[in-house]
Amino acid sequence: MDTAETIGTDQAASSMPSDKVADLVEYIVCGLVDDEDAVALDVTDSASDTLIEVSCAEQDAGRIIGRHGRTIKAIRTLARALGQRVGTAVEVEVLG
Repeated sequence: MDTAETIGTDQAASSMPSDKVADLVEYIVCGLVDDEDAVALDVTDSASDTLIEVSCAEQDAGRIIGRHGRTIKAIRTLARALGQRVGTAVEVEVLG
């Protein structure tokens, strides 16, 4: 069942709360990578949480993850903070 089907028709026309979080993640990731055209986000919404999978060029995956995972940890922290403000739990994964 699609998420838009479970929401009322008034709310379906407006953007999902996860869209704001995905926009933030995309903005940060595109600022880090060399090949912005290879960046793609796959957003999966469920009833209580959101999964954002970031696909990028193989050579840019290390830039997103960072040394000892510090960069992706910071991205996840920012995404979760914004997700909490808009009312959804967020998980961010990198697919190199």
